[in-house]
Amino acid sequence: MIRAQIFANAEGLLLGFSVVGHSDLAEEGSDILCAAVSSAAYMTANTVLEILHITPVSLRVDEGEMLFRVSEADARPCQSLFAGFKLHLLGLEEQYAGHLRVRYTEV
Repeated sequence: MIRAQIFANAEGLLLGFSVVGHSDLAEEGSDILCAAVSSAAYMTANTVLEILHITPVSLRVDEGEMLFRVSEADARPCQSLFAGFKLHLLGLEEQYAGHLRVRYTEV
């Protein structure tokens, strides 16, 4: 199962995300859910880094894992992007119940 956490502060300001695991829907390299989640996570992180030029306070990427979080001071320009990422994951969670779990974590 893929476990995704969306990080937000007490006021609801989105600060980033964590994605861990594999969906096990298909063999590695042909799993459409893993590909969809990975692609969305990389697009979100790369846009923040390369287009918005915001340096994250936390960034970790490994096989089957990504952690990406920005500071509260840098979060405002990222809101639409993080909200779109969250919406995308929630749609995938609905479509692939039992293979993706999306949770919210207050930080």
